[in-house]
Amino acid sequence: MRHGVGLTVLAAALSLLVGSCGNGVIDKNTDGVPPAEATGTLRVLIPSFPPSTKGRDAFQKVVDDFQQTYPKMKVEPDFATYKNLNEKLSTSIAAGIPYDVVVTGVGWIQPFASKRIFEDLGKYGVTPDVIKEKSTAALIPAATYDGKLYAYPLIADARAVALRKSAFIEAGLDPDKPPASLAEIKVAAEKLTKRDKSGNITRTGFDLNSATGFRQSFVTFLASTGTPLYVKGEPNFDNKAGLDTLLWIKSMINNVQPYGQTNAAQQPLVLTGEAAMGIVNGGVDCSADGIGQKNCDDLKFFRFNSGKEIEYVGGDLASIGSRSRHKEAAWSFIQTLTKPATLDAIAKLNKKVPAYKDAGNSPAAKSNPLSQFVADGLVYAANENEVPANWLEMRGNFDIQLTQAVLGQKDPAKVLHNLAGQSR
Repeated sequence: MRHGVGLTVLAAALSLLVGSCGNGVIDKNTDGVPPAEATGTLRVLIPSFPPSTKGRDAFQKVVDDFQQTYPKMKVEPDFATYKNLNEKLSTSIAAGIPYDVVVTGVGWIQPFASKRIFEDLGKYGVTPDVIKEKSTAALIPAATYDGKLYAYPLIADARAVALRKSAFIEAGLDPDKPPASLAEIKVAAEKLTKRDKSGNITRTGFDLNSATGFRQSFVTFLASTGTPLYVKGEPNFDNKAGLDTLLWIKSMINNVQPYGQTNAAQQPLVLTGEAAMGIVNGGVDCSADGIGQKNCDDLKFFRFNSGKEIEYVGGDLASIGSRSRHKEAAWSFIQTLTKPATLDAIAKLNKKVPAYKDAGNSPAAKSNPLSQFVADGLVYAANENEVPANWLEMRGNFDIQLTQAVLGQKDPAKVLHNLAGQSR
């Protein structure tokens, strides 16, 4: 869920949005044309399928299903990642060659919908009231702007906390009574941290899973105090709760975890035993090809609660490009994409859970204990909440400036005040 952005490209694209209308598009408009007769190329920007053989094969099944309705329509996928997704989308806008279907994540819908880059799905009978009967409630606010639905939730990317039972017992802590509040976690983490004779950390007490920036950690920990990052687009963190949360993160780095710590496998450190406790993603492979059953048996999962029990939830959201010449075909493709079997396949590929109703009973949830835990915890969902229109720019600002505060390069209170001002 660390979604990178190409801010310079975005600004340039939006400035050209009106002037470049349709310049690079060569397809004829197929809206109103019977599906069996519609021709052209449906351009799909999608980070939900890994650019691997398995990912491409799974995507091709979606295409084959779609072409049962639109047999003459070609599908051109762009298997983006969240690191280059925004740059690709912005470049396409500037070039006048828009994508027809665009999959983004939490925090993306409002900025793009406010610029009329995404289509209101109400035109196809899908409103916030309709979607709540089909999808997990956790992602509906993220897909909504100004009371209208601009995206269809695909998969939920949730976070939990895990501890090593053996490490807790070794440190004299009770693994059946995991810490929940930030204060409790810090006390336990300091007891769990191991050091060599020189004082270097050899086992992390708590992995914040924030090697590249502290934005998401800050959002998560702040939410556990009952304080959302934004309320109706206005900053809600330049206050005591925000400062206490940032100071807590600062007190953890280089105390219970070295700054920038990661591993070659890019796995949460608690799963590999390099940390005794820490934030984990939404799934774990307990097979011999993964971390193994012994490691899985040593894990216990819990959620943050510094006044409010929460589970950070992001996800993938499918939208129709407002400048598409194949909007009806794009909606048909999204309908194909959101079939339960397809969402199950996407969830399995990404170690996430499908965003359809009753995700707790999905094959992905039942495949491993961590996915089951986060699926059952979607009712505790929290994220950035109601972000401002400039959120894509603010994401980068948060990562840079929070890191400066955590490393002692800037005053934490001033950083939060600056970020609040930049959000307006």
